[in-house]
Amino acid sequence: MSEELVEREVAHEQAVVDRVYLRLDEAGVAAQRLAREGHERGRMGHEGGLVERDAMVFQAARRIAQLDAAREGLVFGRLDLDPATDPEPRYIGRLGLRDQDRESLLVDWRAPAAAVFYQATAATPSGVVRRRVLRSAGRTVVGVEDELLDTEAAARLEAEGVELPVVGEGALMAQLSRARDRTMHSIVATIQAEQDEAIRAPSRGVVTIAGGPGTGKTVVALHRAAYLLYSDRRRYETGGVLVIGPSGVFMRYIERVLPSLGETAVALRSLGEVVEGVVASRHDLPAVADVKGSARMAELLRRLAREPVPGARETFRTFWRDDVLELGPQQLTRVRRQLMGQGYRNRQVDRVAPALLDALWRQVRSDRGRERGREAFDDDLLSLPDFVDFAVGWWPPLHAVDVLGWLRDPELLARVGRGLLEDDEQRLLTKSWDDHPVATVATAAKGALSVQDVALLDELRYALGDVPALSPDREDPMRAVDQALEGRVDLQELTTAADREYAPSGRAWAAPTASIEDDGYAHVLIDEAQDLTPMQWRMVGRRGRTASWTIVGDPAQSSWPVPAEADEARRAALERKAVHAFHLSTNYRNSAEIYAYAAAYAQRVGLDADLPTAVRSTGVGPREVVAADEELEQVARREVAALAEQVSGTVGIVVPAARRSEVNAWLASWDERAEDARGARAAVDSSVAPSGEDRVVVLTGLDTKGLEFDGIVVVRPQEIEDESVTGRATLYVVLTRATQLLTTVG
Repeated sequence: MSEELVEREVAHEQAVVDRVYLRLDEAGVAAQRLAREGHERGRMGHEGGLVERDAMVFQAARRIAQLDAAREGLVFGRLDLDPATDPEPRYIGRLGLRDQDRESLLVDWRAPAAAVFYQATAATPSGVVRRRVLRSAGRTVVGVEDELLDTEAAARLEAEGVELPVVGEGALMAQLSRARDRTMHSIVATIQAEQDEAIRAPSRGVVTIAGGPGTGKTVVALHRAAYLLYSDRRRYETGGVLVIGPSGVFMRYIERVLPSLGETAVALRSLGEVVEGVVASRHDLPAVADVKGSARMAELLRRLAREPVPGARETFRTFWRDDVLELGPQQLTRVRRQLMGQGYRNRQVDRVAPALLDALWRQVRSDRGRERGREAFDDDLLSLPDFVDFAVGWWPPLHAVDVLGWLRDPELLARVGRGLLEDDEQRLLTKSWDDHPVATVATAAKGALSVQDVALLDELRYALGDVPALSPDREDPMRAVDQALEGRVDLQELTTAADREYAPSGRAWAAPTASIEDDGYAHVLIDEAQDLTPMQWRMVGRRGRTASWTIVGDPAQSSWPVPAEADEARRAALERKAVHAFHLSTNYRNSAEIYAYAAAYAQRVGLDADLPTAVRSTGVGPREVVAADEELEQVARREVAALAEQVSGTVGIVVPAARRSEVNAWLASWDERAEDARGARAAVDSSVAPSGEDRVVVLTGLDTKGLEFDGIVVVRPQEIEDESVTGRATLYVVLTRATQLLTTVG
């Protein structure tokens, strides 16, 4: 292949790309003009003008965001079809554009006309003679990669004087050899046929995407979310799309994919962020996490939501007319049962005082009292500060964070956990909450909760229910109790997940009084689903009662020790929705040498692993290095330096959870004075790092879920295996994260 031919083809495509970008710029100017016109409408001084302003500005802002997101790699594909049916090349890109004559200039990759770009093969060319992928840096075409799919048609065209040169080594292999940085990238230019089938699967029901490591499950699922938004925008933008991943690290890794595909109306949440207003990144120790994730916790929390408020008064006594009126434990228990029988606990707040007054009125026996009547009785008692204080203190509006904090009391935990938890399990829970106390809503929002606590918090939100609104214009005597409540609690903080859940595309809930039944999204996407605990499935299920789902996972990589329990919770969350199953069988991430090493480990330790076929070979196998404890830092430093010098992308140091702080300290201390650390020092120098970020990162085994690196150094793999009952699956995950080089320091 001559350089002149390559330069000629690149120059030709550059002219096309320049024309498309010019049209993109014109579309951006038009969107800005629409925004300005909208603001002008708002100055008309009447309600109709304000409505028009809001609509025009919203649409303009959304279009501007789509255009900005698509600028990098805007045009990536070209289809040359049989001239008898389609004489002009068809260009494929991140969004659709038409020229000023309304002729198609660029086809959106999600459009039906673009499907053949991914589905055509040499065996079934579907009318495609040549498929071309354009590789760009910004607006500049830097290369092209061709696949000739219909050789007979190409020969016929050549005989007719139509030249279709074939350039490059293949776009997929070029993409696979690209250096990794700290974010996931779109595969929109290199989607393969089996991946495309999953992306364009039916929109209703549940789509499951399974496959071993490196098969592209995550990125295929994200492209599916973008495809759904394109194919039924009204439904999915109105209802919202929720993407849930295993960790904050993972969510930051994938956060660029959807915007790069032209979609911004999606909520990205880690499992520790599913509940609005709460951010959790800390994981409990495996033994504690196993207890908190168990389905038994649902019944424990249901019991907890019915418990009396710790420290609340247990009796009330007053004198009215000629009667001594008293509420003791027996009477209060009856009132409690009556209120609990009427629905969610927090929903009964405005019924508490009337119920207590009923119980007290039944004790009125004197003629003077009966003659005064019930209305006077209610007025007199509601004017007593002591009664109002008792009513509010005995049955206050409860925030789930406060109620979860009650479990720090071992006696209360033993009471609600009777028959559910063993003594040692109760001690594990008590210690976890003593070590990381969560006393207020503010501390929960600042990360005091563990990731495993968030599902418990959500369970309590729904067990407690939301708080009814306190009407500002209420004039009856109960307003005294309302005022007392308003003075003691922040009702905005007491709303449930339904009231404050993320509202995609500007959708807002009507008021803090919205019902928990209003919660939900139009589509829920879960990645690393095999790791969800039963309690997390319950949490996620509430967000998808009426949704379609995309579920991504590989059972062999599961960190949850009781798969049958999680499967039952998953079935309950999906509520018998139709399931469309897809399986990906090709490993695009690892070199064949690295995956053979990982697969051998999985088979050796008895994992029932799905073993995909790795398509790329580097000729370099993993290295196993042995180091005594006293030389561990020196050896790890040397191996990281070696990897950093050999690869241009990211390097991960994966360590047992107990060693993370120790190894982070090593990394901070490595400097240029150490000859064997020069490569590592260069690696952590942000001036040479991809995307301006550090190339070297220290992670635990669980942190690596869904991530990939050019090189991996695994420190003390046996300790990773020994940290939990699912440690073998975790180590298998770790061994499949590297794309080029893998070293273990055992």
